[in-house]
Amino acid sequence: MHDADFLVIGGGIAGISVAAELARSGSVRVLEQESHLGSHATGRSAALYAPSFGNDVIRRLTAASGAFFGNPPAGFADHALVRPRGVLHVVSGRQQDLLRSARREWLGAGIEVEQIDPRLARQWVPALRLNYLVAALHEPGALDIDVDHLLQGYLRDLTSRGGSVSRRCQVSSLRCERQQWRVVTTGGEFRARVVINAAGAWADQIAQLAGVARLGLRPLRRTAVIFAPSPHEHVTAWPAVTDLAGTFYFKPEAGKLLASCADETLSEPCDAAADEWDVAVTVERVQQATDLTISRIEHRWAGLRTFTIDRSPVIGFDPEQPSFFWFAGQGGYGIQAAPAMARAAAALALRVAWPEDLAELRLHPAEIARDRPGIASF
Repeated sequence: MHDADFLVIGGGIAGISVAAELARSGSVRVLEQESHLGSHATGRSAALYAPSFGNDVIRRLTAASGAFFGNPPAGFADHALVRPRGVLHVVSGRQQDLLRSARREWLGAGIEVEQIDPRLARQWVPALRLNYLVAALHEPGALDIDVDHLLQGYLRDLTSRGGSVSRRCQVSSLRCERQQWRVVTTGGEFRARVVINAAGAWADQIAQLAGVARLGLRPLRRTAVIFAPSPHEHVTAWPAVTDLAGTFYFKPEAGKLLASCADETLSEPCDAAADEWDVAVTVERVQQATDLTISRIEHRWAGLRTFTIDRSPVIGFDPEQPSFFWFAGQGGYGIQAAPAMARAAAALALRVAWPEDLAELRLHPAEIARDRPGIASF
């Protein structure tokens, strides 16, 4: 039997980052059901920091994470976590209203965007079709994230503070007795005062095992592909390109292009795989908007982006089980907002002062609480 103050279930970026923060103040153990950390959503991310992405809560968490990415703590990383990329939000003839509303909303939120002429957009990304492109918004503050380096940095912090990780530990039972959790897994039994549910797509299943009401989380499959551009297309310096209507995106990836049809297909928690239909839709949409010829897909995969009904994360203790802590529903934004979400979760789990920078951004614990309006129990 292994004891800890905090038992974190889930070894993706959510679990490892909050565990690293908690390890400053108590003993922490992370349980991961796979043999490798970050095997699911974390390892399948498009790896982009884009301040405009997500709803208002996500955008504030992303903004609060920017300083960490740009200047991580001493010893966290041995090279930069991010590098400049930028995003072109492109607009076809049927999306003019979307452009105006997005520009107004993003500027109102303090996000740097500028409307640019289609000719300039084509200078940056020559493959864009002129008969498709009507206008574009340029978001210069978007960055590529080195996801593995970020995960390994948090893991080093965790272990240097005395925390530990137990792999191949699939949870089969959770029971709270005398204010202590007893957790049975395929890799042994563990006890802790507090359970942190950072199990991603499996978070509702963990809640059920613990006798806690489910959130009604929605794991949504997202498909991605890698293909090589033509030899004359020098894509390395291109910005990421996303359709403002949210029907596709593509971005440079190690000299090639990563693309997606931005699908959101409801799924059971699983080791997601790319669906051939979604791969075909991705190819069709990219080729409709560009002159790119996609003759061969070099790699295809899918990941699960897990959302709550209002698409904001749930971070905080369960109102009916005060030693069961939710850290779930990060959607597709768990990487770009990881530093701020981890600090928010640690402050709430430790019951200490709310981070000042989050307060300055007018982000309040009630906005991410389990019992906020609109979040039902199942």
